[in-house]
Amino acid sequence: MLGRSSVNRLVLPREFRPNSVSVFRTPMAKQQSREQGITLRGSAETVAEFFSYGINSILYQRGIYPAETFTRVQKYGLTMLVTADSELKNYLNNVVGQLKEWLFECLVQRLVVVISSKETTEVLERWQFDIECDKTAKNENAPRQKSQKAIQDEIKSIIRQITATVTFLPLLETTCAFDLLIFTDKELAVPEKWEESGPQFINNSEEVRLRSFTTTIHKVSSMVAYKKDTLL
Repeated sequence: MLGRSSVNRLVLPREFRPNSVSVFRTPMAKQQSREQGITLRGSAETVAEFFSYGINSILYQRGIYPAETFTRVQKYGLTMLVTADSELKNYLNNVVGQLKEWLFECLVQRLVVVISSKETTEVLERWQFDIECDKTAKNENAPRQKSQKAIQDEIKSIIRQITATVTFLPLLETTCAFDLLIFTDKELAVPEKWEESGPQFINNSEEVRLRSFTTTIHKVSSMVAYKKDTLL
């Protein structure tokens, strides 16, 4: 558990986001050759790119926004769906772009996608991605030896799991909204327009662990929590 004293929990306030639909897709991270291995900067780009596609996938699979607002692209050897809405792309461009810089500085501990009822604001789902960074990479000049293919194969497994969650997650029967929470080291100065947030936990929840991936510099472990059906 990350205590209040050890982290910032940051969210971009609603006045800085559109009342529109969908999500952002980052530019493709520069592909490093197998001979080059992976650097801290390349690792930060790879992880940020995963979150861009992963958030898109969650919002599409959970029906948070209309299916017709998404478009198909090829990534990780899969057909992915990403938003076609320019306004919200711009919002998430700010979020994911800032996230990438914090990943490069090894300041991010967790990213959470919170899905809540628009009517009641009750939290219904919580997609949690814990991030570990090997800070010794800051002092390394030589790239680490893990191929992009090996990393992307691990990411592909997580994306497939996100797609498969529709088989066990409860149907969201109300109109929903989402928030992105970024947990950072407490030493980070909170940027302008960002503010601290509560953890937005779910009362009476079930949790399912998903797969993890590692670049050898950043490791991302994932899980989804959802509200129990109290009628069962």
